[in-house]
Amino acid sequence: MRISVEDPLTLAIAPPKDESPEEKETREQAEIEARRISEAIDEQIRQERTALKKKKKSVKVLLLGQSESGKSATLKNFQLQHARREWAEERASWRAVIYLNLVRNIVRVLDILSREMSLAEGEKRPGSTTVEYLSDSDDETTTHGNIYRFSDKHRFMQRRLGPLRSIQMDLENKLGPESQEVRSTASISATPFDSPNSQLLPKRPSRDFGINSTNGWKSALEKLRPSMLASARSQRRSDSDHSEITDVLAGCKETMLDLWQDPVVQQVLSHRKTNIEDSPGFFLNDIDRIASYDYEPSDDDIVRARLRTVGVQEHKVVMDEGNGKEWLLYDVGGTRSLRVAWASYFDDVDAIIFLCPISCFDEQLREDRRINRLEDSYLLWKSVCSSRILAKTEIILFLNKCDLLHNKIKRGLCIKDHIPSYGSRKNDTVTVMRYFQQHFKEISKQYSPEPRPFFIHFTSVIDTKATAATLSVVEESILRTHLRNADLL
Repeated sequence: MRISVEDPLTLAIAPPKDESPEEKETREQAEIEARRISEAIDEQIRQERTALKKKKKSVKVLLLGQSESGKSATLKNFQLQHARREWAEERASWRAVIYLNLVRNIVRVLDILSREMSLAEGEKRPGSTTVEYLSDSDDETTTHGNIYRFSDKHRFMQRRLGPLRSIQMDLENKLGPESQEVRSTASISATPFDSPNSQLLPKRPSRDFGINSTNGWKSALEKLRPSMLASARSQRRSDSDHSEITDVLAGCKETMLDLWQDPVVQQVLSHRKTNIEDSPGFFLNDIDRIASYDYEPSDDDIVRARLRTVGVQEHKVVMDEGNGKEWLLYDVGGTRSLRVAWASYFDDVDAIIFLCPISCFDEQLREDRRINRLEDSYLLWKSVCSSRILAKTEIILFLNKCDLLHNKIKRGLCIKDHIPSYGSRKNDTVTVMRYFQQHFKEISKQYSPEPRPFFIHFTSVIDTKATAATLSVVEESILRTHLRNADLL
């Protein structure tokens, strides 16, 4: 062997010049053993790095369901339990959203009252300050007449509360598209994400599909929060606008209370079957508390507040109970025109929480009044269950708004009048809930590509205490599945 005297490393590892055959064999065996140990250490390091990477992988949960099904309220419950600092930081900003919800409630009542009073003007007797009007309009029940005794008090309430329409426009402009409800849609399909073209959509939400923010509502709420970079002048303008809105609401408080508590107004709403109490963002029973200068939104207020989800929004939550495991929660826009963006989030999701509001058996989609909301949820559930991409994904069903279902049944609504297949079953809440449970279970069993467990919870997600208990069970189940898939259990 030729050895260069200029290479110390070569000299150090070179075999001795007078090495015997036995010594050579021993040396080579030692080198083989050393390589084996080195390779074993390298493999152990590689496995540890792979396991650590798996352990650090975020838990991904997709919230699915039609618009106003309770997806955002469910997400708020996650944040309330596991993101208290961010929750506290956003609390004051939710005040404007709740103001908007309350003002919309009032304006809706005023619109109904104005319509009825306009129709009544033709029936007013000369010299009378009271209008007795027999309503028989197309939008109302015509089986019996209802006499509405309108007076100067109702005309005064209309004038006094007129400025609230300007307040509504101001708040909607500040909050942006999230504050606008969709009244129509170009999509005729309940499941546009089934289209092959939907697979070609961008993985992350674009400006066309959602808010470019990892905190979801932050884009809307940030417009109302003080900015460290904002000039003193712009900050004073923002404070002035907020003060003006509060002044108007506080000044109109007594008239708003009079409007909501007025017997004639309640008669009109009852006759028209306008159950505003069932609507998202209902705050008319909280006028006295909200329309005050010292109002601060409570946790329940924030969960109940209605702010439309645009597109797909990603929210990061760190679960302390899961050793600091990061969860990525995706809240999706549920209107038919926005569902096309869902498909690109199916491929690597750990679990889906599917929400169906079972109280909506007698309602139509806001964006398409021809479509029954329950039938729309059935179509969505069938499509999600039958997706081969989601064949091994854990799907958890929330049959939501059980409180509103109970209230409707108490008011005398018969399920079989809207769902003929319900037949002669008892018209009580428990029987109805079991009927819906069985129907969703049969769809899952029939259309799932392979057998999957059926996880179901009856919920009223605006009830934060009850929902916290439900989410605790759901989180444990999802985390165990996530870790099992990562080969850590």
